[in-house]
Amino acid sequence: MKIIVFKEKYRDDLIFMILEAKNALGRVPGLNEDLLDIKKNYFDKGDMFWIALDDNDRVIGSVGYNSTENSDDVLLHRLFVKYSLKHQGIGTALLKTAEEHLKAIGKKTVIVHLGNKEHFYESWQFYPKHGYKEFEPDYMRKVL
Repeated sequence: MKIIVFKEKYRDDLIFMILEAKNALGRVPGLNEDLLDIKKNYFDKGDMFWIALDDNDRVIGSVGYNSTENSDDVLLHRLFVKYSLKHQGIGTALLKTAEEHLKAIGKKTVIVHLGNKEHFYESWQFYPKHGYKEFEPDYMRKVL
């Protein structure tokens, strides 16, 4: 597995992986509009988006963030791992990549919106293991 900065040639594979992951969680898969144009929704705003690739050059994970205007906070987005590859450290590696980058550029706080515990049970287990704490209903944050 390797983690790289998102490249446009992986867009469709990324979208497919996320839709498949949502389906595996028992949710009706819906398309997140930001994924249609990652350049506009992340890079053009000065933010980042990474993908994890397997040995066959297929997308197996993702994570991105958007900065909060006039603050040192960021909102983490689209931390997904291919369903059949969960619990192998891919999500942790993606989160670590994002957090190390954010520290390097002087960001102080990472916020994640989790949604309700019924549909996102794994997320509610994952983030506290990495130092995130609930601060509002459905939101967690970590001070870097």
